[in-house]
Amino acid sequence: MRICYYGDDFTGSTDVLEALTTGGLRIILFMEVPDPAMWHKKFAHYDGFGVAGVSRTLGPEEMDRKLRPQLQALREFKADITHYKVCSTFDSSPITGSIGKVIDIGSELFQEQRYTPVVAGCPLLKRYTVFGNHFTAMGGDGGTVRLDRHPNMSKHPITPMNEADLRVHLAKQTNKSIGLVNVLDLDLNPLLLQQRYKQLIESKPDILLFDVLTPNHLTQIGSLLMQESDASPLFVVGSSGVEYALVSYWQQNGLLPTELPNMKAEAVDRILVVSGSCSPVTQAQIEWSLAHGYAGIRVSEEFLFDEEIKGISALLEQAEKLLRVGKNVILYTALGPNDMSIGHVQQRLKDEERETAASGLMIGERLGEMTKQLILKTGLKRVVFAGGDTSGFAISKLDSYALEMIAPIVPGGPLCRMFSKDERLDGLEIVLKGGQVGPSHFFEQVRTGRA
Repeated sequence: MRICYYGDDFTGSTDVLEALTTGGLRIILFMEVPDPAMWHKKFAHYDGFGVAGVSRTLGPEEMDRKLRPQLQALREFKADITHYKVCSTFDSSPITGSIGKVIDIGSELFQEQRYTPVVAGCPLLKRYTVFGNHFTAMGGDGGTVRLDRHPNMSKHPITPMNEADLRVHLAKQTNKSIGLVNVLDLDLNPLLLQQRYKQLIESKPDILLFDVLTPNHLTQIGSLLMQESDASPLFVVGSSGVEYALVSYWQQNGLLPTELPNMKAEAVDRILVVSGSCSPVTQAQIEWSLAHGYAGIRVSEEFLFDEEIKGISALLEQAEKLLRVGKNVILYTALGPNDMSIGHVQQRLKDEERETAASGLMIGERLGEMTKQLILKTGLKRVVFAGGDTSGFAISKLDSYALEMIAPIVPGGPLCRMFSKDERLDGLEIVLKGGQVGPSHFFEQVRTGRA
């Protein structure tokens, strides 16, 4: 097995699925760590697998209880690389989705390795790390900004990123020492890079952060990661840049098929978009779609908190009627980061003495329940879930146990086929879209199947 991975949310998990599948590997994404006997019986011909999780919403104690057993189970498969996948914007905090806590757990489970590699940058997604500082594209013509200057990520309602230096950011979450392989190191010729790498390793860092600015940097990183995995199974933390690094290295060394599968998606007559995202990118996508004939239905906060709200039946009836006459429908909880509903939800959680991070579970599960009803009533074939914090909880309501990629749409947002325990939902085509993913017409791209 070349690789197995655990995604800290569902949208990021399909991002990795895309990186590996388009590279020529056969990968399946499960909702839980598969039973080893079942894996070897049914999926031994696959190159590896992923597990879609929700750990970016967990606190450190919950990670010990829930995540540690998952990583321990992955360790038993003895893959060359075991990857804990984080969002390419690295959003986390000491109390929610702590990447430092994950590294602490991983270093205990993978004691043989010399250090824990961390790779956040991914040029294909316009995420870059330079001298330890992380940068991200704004979307549209907004250019590229340092992470702590991004208007949405710096004010994220759960994990605001107000520090761009990832070493400083991680130091708030773990006591482990942190080294850096910087862009100048990665631009050295292979012999000099090996000498520099040896110097860095001799300083015995617990964590080694890799800068990423160019695709060539990823190739160099892939070589170094495989070099480490030759000694023992390697635990790596990072974005899908990890997979793009490995795929690039494997391709350059003739370790992957030269002819890649021709993956295409057919158009469908209608789609349902279900959004729990607060991102300005998702806001622009909703606004574009509404201006081009999509029907939008707001799911107000009372529908999220109260179980017996009568209006929810009327809302579902409205959505069902629109879908039955061929309309594309968007169910959304917020329209961008300044939507007043965000403050209302946070205040109500505070009044009920519940953690802010609980909003992802609450919103996701309610949206998932609504989605299931609409699929069963209308025979929908394709659905988009938008929102990294909510999509995982939403899809859990569809009795899904695995996903496999059908075709790429945009980087980080592939079209997938769902395997469900409910025969009525088995084969549903879905896209799990992170908040920052896709152009303004993305939902229409998904409907037509055109990249």
